[in-house]
Amino acid sequence: MNAAGSDVILERMMSLHPKIIDLTLDRMWRLLNALGDPQKDMPPVIHVAGTNGKGSTLAMIRAGLEGSGAAAHVYTSPHLARFHERIRLAGDLITEEALTEVLDECYAANGDVSITYFEITTAAALLAFSRTPADFTLLEVGLGGRLDATNVVDQPVLTVITPVSIDHQQFLGDTLGQIAGEKAGIIKRGVPCVVGRQEDEALDVIEARAAKLGAPLLVHGQHWHVSSEGGRLIFQDEGGLLDLPLPALRGAHQIENAGIALAALRHLKRGEAACEAAMRNVTWPARMQRLVGGPLVERAGRADLWLDGGHNPAAGEALASVLAEGPTRETHLICGMLNTKDIVGYMRPLAPHAATLHAVSIPGETATLSAAETAAAARAAGINANEAENVEAAMDAILAQNPDARILICGSLYLAGAILRENN
Repeated sequence: MNAAGSDVILERMMSLHPKIIDLTLDRMWRLLNALGDPQKDMPPVIHVAGTNGKGSTLAMIRAGLEGSGAAAHVYTSPHLARFHERIRLAGDLITEEALTEVLDECYAANGDVSITYFEITTAAALLAFSRTPADFTLLEVGLGGRLDATNVVDQPVLTVITPVSIDHQQFLGDTLGQIAGEKAGIIKRGVPCVVGRQEDEALDVIEARAAKLGAPLLVHGQHWHVSSEGGRLIFQDEGGLLDLPLPALRGAHQIENAGIALAALRHLKRGEAACEAAMRNVTWPARMQRLVGGPLVERAGRADLWLDGGHNPAAGEALASVLAEGPTRETHLICGMLNTKDIVGYMRPLAPHAATLHAVSIPGETATLSAAETAAAARAAGINANEAENVEAAMDAILAQNPDARILICGSLYLAGAILRENN
């Protein structure tokens, strides 16, 4: 099979169901049964759900586990530049040969029966995990939790719920309580669950679910506490106090994500070296990532070029807190967003920090907002907005105004992925 083998199979898989998202577990159970139930043969699972921060939190847990000498499988979504990013086998990105093999096997086992792209590719990941030795398996929920394709493990060693906020209402419900109920669907009988900071409405639902299942909770503000003091991270739980470096990921919101990861690592009996590694060694692309090479960086000249994939109101607030930290350079946004998001809610926290916003459409995405629609939403949020044909044109317009600007490309992981694919 040539290097394009997995791309061909993935393209074929896109046509197996008329919808991109159709939440149910029936199709997963059928396919996994046909594959010999690989979900039963994986290394111990840590299952992570939440609206914001689950990717960063999972990345810190992984860095901590690896810092303690453990090998971890990792499943995340969506990918940014290549599908292979979604699957790590004992720490390494899955090879083209291994990916092609499991995709082919899942396609053959499924036949022409209806199944979504996410479901069949998740099954492929679980199949790969079942065949490769490791100490842990880290699974990130794709959407929701209760009916997500990853929610097929009966007895994970730990579940994690990062902060829950309003997002994906068309699939998860209109209220915070309804959405929290979907996230809490990953809680399993008797299995401990680490819970990040929550609004009362969400926490009430999570606590009720855990009580029903006899699942012990480790809740932010009750069982563990985290803060930053004097340029250090301070974490405290019943096991004592940790004085650690701040996480390598930027932003005040990463302090709380770090707390969730540390609570998980402490529950797993990983030592202080693992906790320090979780802070120092974590990497997670498109989370306030400074771009340091490639054609766009060359085009930027003296300007700073940053990339962020956050896309809902809570992500907008987190991003605003990073921008408020400095530097003092004037900030200009290049933004593209999907039509399924709360655009004004995302942009409103950014308004005080943005000199201008140049709106673009996301290349290759059918659900993209037009540049005109994104610019209109930005104006409604109080931002001086213009339209641009593409990111390069937006950069040129900004640089003509201020060659020393801080330029932040933001609004969607799909836009971030396009940037990372092209800027290498």
